[in-house]
Amino acid sequence: MNRQFRKIGLVFAGLTSLAAGGYAYLRHTFLPQTSGTAQIKGIEDPVEVIRDRWGIPHIYAKNEMDLVFAQGFVHAQDRLWQMDFQRRLAAGRLAEILGEVALPLDRWMRILGMRRAATRDEQIIPDKIRGLIDAYTAGVNAWINRGHYPIEFTLLRYQPEPWTVADSLAWGKMMAWTLSVNWESELLRAQLIARLGPEKAAELEPEPDSNEPYVIPPGVDYSTVGHLASDRAKAARRFTGPAGEHGLGSNNWVLSGLHTASGKPLLANDMHLQMGIPAIWYENHLVGGELELAGGSLPGVLGIIAGHNQHVAWGFTNGFPDVQDLYLEHLNRTEQGQVQYEYQGQWLDAEVLQEPIRIKGGQTVTQEVIITRHGPIINQLAPDLVGETPLALRWTALDAEQLFTALFGMNRAKNCLEFREALRSWGTPSQNTVYADTQGNIAYNLTGRVPIRMRGDGRVPVPGWTGEYEWSGFIPFDELPQLYNPPQGYIVTANNRQVDHSYPNFLGSDYISANRARRIKELIEANPKIDIAYIQRMHFDQVSPHARTVGALLGGLTTNDPELKIVVEAMKKWDGNLSPASPEASVYEVFYRRLVLLLTSPRLGDLAICYLGKGPTPILAETSIFGERAFEWLLHEASAQDSVWFGKMDGESRDELLRTALREAVDELKGRFGASMENWSWGKQHKLRFAHTLGSVKPLNLLLNRGPYPVGGDGNTIWNTFTGYHDLASDAVVGPPFRFIADLGDLEHCQGLLAPGQSGHPFSKHYADQIKAWFNRGYHPMIFNRQEVDKATEAKLTLLPS
Repeated sequence: MNRQFRKIGLVFAGLTSLAAGGYAYLRHTFLPQTSGTAQIKGIEDPVEVIRDRWGIPHIYAKNEMDLVFAQGFVHAQDRLWQMDFQRRLAAGRLAEILGEVALPLDRWMRILGMRRAATRDEQIIPDKIRGLIDAYTAGVNAWINRGHYPIEFTLLRYQPEPWTVADSLAWGKMMAWTLSVNWESELLRAQLIARLGPEKAAELEPEPDSNEPYVIPPGVDYSTVGHLASDRAKAARRFTGPAGEHGLGSNNWVLSGLHTASGKPLLANDMHLQMGIPAIWYENHLVGGELELAGGSLPGVLGIIAGHNQHVAWGFTNGFPDVQDLYLEHLNRTEQGQVQYEYQGQWLDAEVLQEPIRIKGGQTVTQEVIITRHGPIINQLAPDLVGETPLALRWTALDAEQLFTALFGMNRAKNCLEFREALRSWGTPSQNTVYADTQGNIAYNLTGRVPIRMRGDGRVPVPGWTGEYEWSGFIPFDELPQLYNPPQGYIVTANNRQVDHSYPNFLGSDYISANRARRIKELIEANPKIDIAYIQRMHFDQVSPHARTVGALLGGLTTNDPELKIVVEAMKKWDGNLSPASPEASVYEVFYRRLVLLLTSPRLGDLAICYLGKGPTPILAETSIFGERAFEWLLHEASAQDSVWFGKMDGESRDELLRTALREAVDELKGRFGASMENWSWGKQHKLRFAHTLGSVKPLNLLLNRGPYPVGGDGNTIWNTFTGYHDLASDAVVGPPFRFIADLGDLEHCQGLLAPGQSGHPFSKHYADQIKAWFNRGYHPMIFNRQEVDKATEAKLTLLPS
């Protein structure tokens, strides 16, 4: 164990000794004040912070400055160490508190330069917004200055620095990084082409099938793209979009009154991110000045990210357009030590930074960062795939942007058209945004900057020295995919493709399978009048159309093996439900991974596991989106009669390989869980642990972690519980920490569910009190009415001007 972590363990041992007779003392020492009054410098008028029985703060202020100040104060009260860890992660400063164990990650983050980009963004914040951001920052610092810190600061023996505006902006960059996947795809695709040749490598990324659900219905006429109207009325007509054939669906999850029991729109959202403790999201209700908002916020960032105001509700899924390109560079270091790069026949000076990284308990080291016109040289991020040729990363998030401008416009919008205008300023991450208003309108936009390339499509690294592969600009906002009151009366997005090939602009090729979108569409069309209870059941659905297909494939096998006969008969009857109790789910999950490796390893060798989804870089890119392509490819090849990947190109050879893969899967499950199929339940190998950043250190895990818990579903079910295609043993799950359902006919009674809980303090009752609810559809009301807030009050703190 790292020496620094041993010290943490010793500190914790002392705390546990104290805890044996002083748990109440620890609660008093580390938990924030939530009742009574507090004198605060930085506000003009008293502010009420009322926490309800779920620990959700409802903040009431007389003006917006005091409101966002109080939000910063409350974020810091409940999540200060999370906020501090996140800003250090984005800035490459974790080694200062964790020691040498964090040095590789700090080096990567210094190379990527998210904090440098955030500092540049800070310089272009409009004056009308800057005051509010400064007020939020002052609120965070008002809590920091009180000197009442979470237990993690004691364990690590340091104190937080003052919060800055750049700290908030940098975390937005980090979020964008986790949602931008193109750079690692380019690396693997180039390796596949080198190994197989371009034609054979292209077979591993099949075209979508004819029944693929798109966000925008097929058959759209794009001939008017680029011919933009100027006045508001024409803009509204353009926003309506062309009609699609009824029933084909444009895929997301906002319903017009045509499909709801109330006759008003319903909007459902659950954003899939790393499940940990504390949750990445934080529920807030904000009332002050002209603002009244409720929903999910990000600790360290002001406002509401996904939720509703008094007029509009909105939610996101990641859009996955290609916003990253890798450029092969020619570098030269002169006798004077200056680094240069070649561009259009000239040698230009690169920007070279020497980044000092302080190491707790060690000496400061220096990371050299080389930046060309295309971005930083990133070879150290993935040396096994990159090799020695210098590669520069061009990424939209490293350019100047004004995300807060978009966020404030969204929070203030009074209808869908105003909300759409606010989205014009959204830069990164590029998102599928669905929204609805109380007037009955529903809408969709793909937001963010998507590059227009002078040459190529960004699928593989390209020469940087020629000038032929530059970005010439970005797809205009009005030409990005959008919908307004589509004829089918609903919109579904689930990270799937937005458009078919008739769309004239290139968006990208790295998308999530349409499996979840297909299932959502199935359930919408199965019920003519949907209500909130039905959407709750949809949120928890664990049926996979892909699994049904594979189950039918296995159910059609013939075999003389008595053990396999039992499995085949079970799969024949299976409905594709990946419940934690299902042994068929275990067979399916192990079988298709075995089959992919069985088919690809002879040709791909060590790249087979990468094709199945193993990422190039720990922490920054542990998984790759190529796992999605592998599954689509498997279904495509299994249904093809002339697949060269199945050997002899006939049904008998294909079935032999299927039986071999099934035999391997059964042997694996027998070895782990015993001979009886009844003991192979999916939940025995598919588990979720709510893990704290410091929870890998014993005995801190006993205090900080929760779980593991058996869980159903996978990355292809609506209840998303993705653990990586290449590694079923992991209990690190990507799923929906925050779910919410907005009823545009009754915004005072929307429904929310945040796991594991609101608080980041392990001694708080709200640290993990929502885990049971998360597993059991235990939604809580997102209280919006003051009288109902008062009835549900657990604690009330009044902030008084000092």
